[in-house]
Amino acid sequence: MGIELQMLVWSVVLGLVQVALAATGSIVQRSPAWAASARDQPGAPLTGVAGRLDRARGNFLETFALFAALVLVVVATGRQDATSALGAQLYFWARLAYVPVYAAGIPYLRTLVWAVSIAGIVMLLLAAL
Repeated sequence: MGIELQMLVWSVVLGLVQVALAATGSIVQRSPAWAASARDQPGAPLTGVAGRLDRARGNFLETFALFAALVLVVVATGRQDATSALGAQLYFWARLAYVPVYAAGIPYLRTLVWAVSIAGIVMLLLAAL
């Protein structure tokens, strides 16, 4: 398995971890009873670390589809090269770093880390073209 697919698999693992972290924060703030309910009524807005973890999860989901699609295109067309490998690694490692940086509430570093993940997606796009 090439590095691009490895980073895709590890990104799926990261996504699952982020879902679990966000869900845990939500349960702590909103209660297990709310989490088990039909959620017909929206819960109270999440605040603090729980809110940041939930927003980080949402942000991951916004970029993951683009990343996954490009990895699959690059692999399916046999266009793996140093650019695609580096792009996939930049995306994964930046998304991994994004979680604790966002949870800690470090604003400018968070944006920089996000930009690195976007640069990784752009590198994959360039390899695919």
